[in-house]
Amino acid sequence: MTAVSAHSDAPSSVVDVADFIDRQPVAGFQIRLLLLCAAVLFIDGFDTQAIGYVAPDLARDWTLPRGALGPVFSAGLFGLMIGALIFGPVADRIGRKRIIVVSTFAFGLGTLLTIFAQDIYWLIALRFLTGLGLGGAMPNAVALTSEFSPHRRRATMVMTMFVGFSVGAALGGLLAAALIPAFGWRSIFLVGGIVPILFVPVLAKLLPESIRFLALTGRDNNRVAALLARIAPSVTFPAGTRFGVHEPKLEGLPVAHLFTESRTTTTLLFWVVFFMSLLDLYLLSNWLPTVLNDLGASISVAAAVGAMLQVGGVVGTFTLGQVIDRFSFRALALTYLFAAVAVTAIGFSGHSIALVTIAIFCAGFCIVGGQIASNALTATYYPTAMRSTGVGWALGIGRVGSIVGPLIGGIMLSRHVGTETLFMAAAVPALVAGVAAFALSRTTLHSASTTK
Repeated sequence: MTAVSAHSDAPSSVVDVADFIDRQPVAGFQIRLLLLCAAVLFIDGFDTQAIGYVAPDLARDWTLPRGALGPVFSAGLFGLMIGALIFGPVADRIGRKRIIVVSTFAFGLGTLLTIFAQDIYWLIALRFLTGLGLGGAMPNAVALTSEFSPHRRRATMVMTMFVGFSVGAALGGLLAAALIPAFGWRSIFLVGGIVPILFVPVLAKLLPESIRFLALTGRDNNRVAALLARIAPSVTFPAGTRFGVHEPKLEGLPVAHLFTESRTTTTLLFWVVFFMSLLDLYLLSNWLPTVLNDLGASISVAAAVGAMLQVGGVVGTFTLGQVIDRFSFRALALTYLFAAVAVTAIGFSGHSIALVTIAIFCAGFCIVGGQIASNALTATYYPTAMRSTGVGWALGIGRVGSIVGPLIGGIMLSRHVGTETLFMAAAVPALVAGVAAFALSRTTLHSASTTK
């Protein structure tokens, strides 16, 4: 074991935690943390998308008219929005770990209780309560992964972690295709409820608190030293060493600081990107199985083909990670512009399963990949004291779009809008997100982050 030479002669010296992490290679401890957070988002993605995959069978079982499940989709997403807006700032006060553990239990319980719903009103209430937990878990998993990652790999690590959401969402479609014909739509919620509840003790035992949060708040120097030792086992710190982060400890409401120090324009542009991106993503993910079923595909085929949106997202995320680390918002802008083309192509693929599968895969590659890149770039932009707030509020505002998207889809379907027109309309939000991302590439040149 070796001491940190820069501090060995100063017992009361302060080690900058962020700088220390930036100078180390990515360690096994950070990979394990990434996998734990990815597992949270895996379950989150499964539970978030479950309602879309069961929609055709549920509507048939309850003899609901076309488009009637729009309010159910939006209730869950409204809960996600409220959860993100509330639990992001709370985590900046009390820590990331507690919120992740509590949120995981909450959305697991809500999903499990959904199997007992007997009418659409109970379903709306239960999806809202489930959404609260889902909304609290996501921004804090993003913030926690970001805060243990070196700057040069931060976007790649956050995006890799976020693949868990896409894999979980895609598995939901594949599992729905296998389970619904045999056991009915409630079987999906049984699986989606039991798994997160069983995972809560694992998180409580293995998930660490954010090292930057601990250092910034001055909570437990020994815990910070122990966490740094797990990142760099060959390094020891002299007795009396203190740890900190060279960032301001903000006073007052964290939300207010999203609009200080030249951050206003950037914050608003982030919100535009998230709003438009999530509007598009949830319009597609919730209604694609229904549209495909209407075009003649069986429920199993519609669920499996619809899952290609998330499969494309997984491939897009792995492909885009290093590109985003290098080219940042310029690469994000191009990703969303290609997304607009891919979404339009879905509507012009006709009744060809092969063509529509390719178009949906490409749309997922760009939209899901672009959204995950947006999460990573947002976490990188904001400092520790407001990181969960910045990510949480961007996701919260984005959830307004995710609420609007399914409602728009339901209205258009109830009015029997043609397939080509539906997907041309769905391409517009991707185009707007691309323009906003391009504007971010310009504003961030003049608005430097307060973090490394």
